[in-house]
Amino acid sequence: MQEPELLIYETFAGIQGESTHAGRLCFFIRLTGCNLRCSYCDTKKAQPIGSGTKRTIDFLVKEAEESGLRLVEITGGEPMLQTPTPELCRRLLNAGFEVLMETNGSVDLSTLPAEVKRIIDWKTPSSGESDRMLESNYRNLRKHDEVKFVIADRNDYEASVRTMRKFDMASRATVLFAPVFGSIRPETLVEWMRRDHLPARLNLQLHKLIWGPDAEGV
Repeated sequence: MQEPELLIYETFAGIQGESTHAGRLCFFIRLTGCNLRCSYCDTKKAQPIGSGTKRTIDFLVKEAEESGLRLVEITGGEPMLQTPTPELCRRLLNAGFEVLMETNGSVDLSTLPAEVKRIIDWKTPSSGESDRMLESNYRNLRKHDEVKFVIADRNDYEASVRTMRKFDMASRATVLFAPVFGSIRPETLVEWMRRDHLPARLNLQLHKLIWGPDAEGV
């Protein structure tokens, strides 16, 4: 039986820049191919479906092991567009890794192992993709899941607050509010959150603050 392969844009050891895991050293596996075209996307080179380099699951698990790190994030693109992704997660978990999944919220996540810590976007109006969200992903949140809203303006903020409340997200998972880098000042978003006593966390992109907005492989 042939070993499953995935199309990979890049793998690298770096620092986790977002989520509640920000600041932790992490091995990243970035898959290619995305079904959305968000206005604020910062990984457009990984968007084309069918692009990238083929790598077996065995190869990727060995790379993760050779990194010497125990935290792995699978990201994209949209990782769940590739059929072997859940098996990659299972193999990494079986090898003793803590596994994070960054996903755009539009693709069914029910096939992922329960131990995977899912960081699920809800696309805001400014993304141009807010009508593409798969609601079942948000109705089946778990305590170790995180939901991220990327905020470019006041309209995004208000829409995000309504969505968070509609799905009662804050009581079932961690909610992250992330300012679009260069579009809205973090202190503005903090002030809105403070006024509303919002049960969410500010999510800054540490890697961009350290290396700049266009750096890759970090």
